[in-house]
Amino acid sequence: MAEEKKPRKKVTLGKLRAMKRKNEPITWLTCYDFPMAQIMDASGIDMMLVGDSGAMTVLGHPTTLPQTLDAQLMLTKAVLRGTKYAFVVGDMSYMTYEMSHEKAIENAGKFIAMGCDGIKLEGGARIADTIEAMVKAGLPVMGHIGLTPQSAPALGGYRVQGKTAAAAKALVDDAIALKEAGVWGMLVECVPPETMSLIHEAVPDVICMSLGAGPDADGQLVIVHDMIGYFAAFRPKFVRQYVDLTEILDGAFKQYIEDVKSKDFPQPEHCYEVSKEELDKLGIDVGD
Repeated sequence: MAEEKKPRKKVTLGKLRAMKRKNEPITWLTCYDFPMAQIMDASGIDMMLVGDSGAMTVLGHPTTLPQTLDAQLMLTKAVLRGTKYAFVVGDMSYMTYEMSHEKAIENAGKFIAMGCDGIKLEGGARIADTIEAMVKAGLPVMGHIGLTPQSAPALGGYRVQGKTAAAAKALVDDAIALKEAGVWGMLVECVPPETMSLIHEAVPDVICMSLGAGPDADGQLVIVHDMIGYFAAFRPKFVRQYVDLTEILDGAFKQYIEDVKSKDFPQPEHCYEVSKEELDKLGIDVGD
């Protein structure tokens, strides 16, 4: 007799911590809209990130920097409407937390008030005091170190971080500073696996997620548009593409164009019907 499947429960921070203790990898994908959230949530994903990367993947900007707080909140609301079970993290966009502790708390609170389970912001030791103030205000804060896209101009572009001993040690120091500030988790982006291992070991009580940082982490994050082939501008080295939607959609659009041009679409089955009696009243003769 088949074992009865238990009904799925909402993923909470407690659940994520339990997964870490059991060494069960946590699955995490970015999400930016309602229909994708519904599909992703039904698939069983553990976490969703409403990333400021939506500035690029959804809104067409060349970087994440133009993303406004209002735009970020709009995307987050859409994802939350389509999510029932996954743990949703709202991403704080550029210059929404750097100006003052008060402004950071106010802006982060908007994400939590609408239903996010956590918020994420970029930076290491330099923003530890801001994170500490946010945590003291009762906010569930996640850090982000390594390649931090909002700081890419200062880092010399979108480059792998932590490749030298000095750089790796600096990232470990950043991780420890974030831990001491009170983060429950942190994202480590674009560092060599060896550096990721050092960070993971240095903060054993913090949920460490990898984005292009190798397997020695508590779970993995990928930009969903990269892994489904829905963003043609570029594909990062660390992404495994599971389907090429660009090719599939291109074929569908071309077939639609051909069908309309050849008048093969629409067919009678695509049209609404009117009774013969009503057509008679309109003076339309449809024959016998």
